[in-house]
Amino acid sequence: MGRGSTGAGSLTPRRPVAELHQHLLEVTGGAVDEALLLRALTHRSFAYESGGLPHNERLEFLGDAVLGLVVTDTLYTTHPDLSEGQLAKLRAAVVNMRALAEVGRTLGLGDYLHLGRGEESTGGRDKDSILADTVEAVIGATFSSAGMTAATALVHHLLDPLMAHSATLGAGLDWKTSLQEICALHGVGPVEYVIADDGPEHAKTFEARVLVDGVPHGAGVGRTKKDAEQKAAAEAWKTLSDRHGDGASTAPLPDAD
Repeated sequence: MGRGSTGAGSLTPRRPVAELHQHLLEVTGGAVDEALLLRALTHRSFAYESGGLPHNERLEFLGDAVLGLVVTDTLYTTHPDLSEGQLAKLRAAVVNMRALAEVGRTLGLGDYLHLGRGEESTGGRDKDSILADTVEAVIGATFSSAGMTAATALVHHLLDPLMAHSATLGAGLDWKTSLQEICALHGVGPVEYVIADDGPEHAKTFEARVLVDGVPHGAGVGRTKKDAEQKAAAEAWKTLSDRHGDGASTAPLPDAD
């Protein structure tokens, strides 16, 4: 029995790749090479445990570039009056690990993954970093085997709702930047973040407190330091905006985990 067969039950995807292959065909109109799609769904942990099989990191690299181009072109075309800085904020709200992981969950990508035993045992099928990387790898596989038209159709299918929603967020596009801006506007600061974490290494939760001039102004809890800091910054921004009459009530706060 080879290395990749030992404990095969824990390594077998929950759904056959043919299901995802058919879905991609319906969405894009282009036939994605099934062997390439299988590689896009193969995490390096499985590849290493199986004796060095090809894995998805090169396709992830390719898909990241395709994703960035399609999203940037769409935002540039859709919002002709926005500045470069505003467009960059919109893009960052769409092309980030948390957003792409949620996209991966809507596709059910976790059920198709080939994972090593270690990642399987620590919840890798629902890990943000793995899901986000796999989304990019699937886009890369689509581009490589079916071309730019198909890859563009897939990116639009996956991310158009998120791009439309992000355009309505205002200060919520990047709470940390918005907090820095409102502090600069009113001559207060510096802004500091104090982080604490709890839980096992593979399932930590983080709590962030934000201090402005050394005084606590907000707190937030998230599955990553960035999430926690963004939520703390959102509270602090609302507090300062209410204090200075900047209209915080019109800006949505981030969703809870």
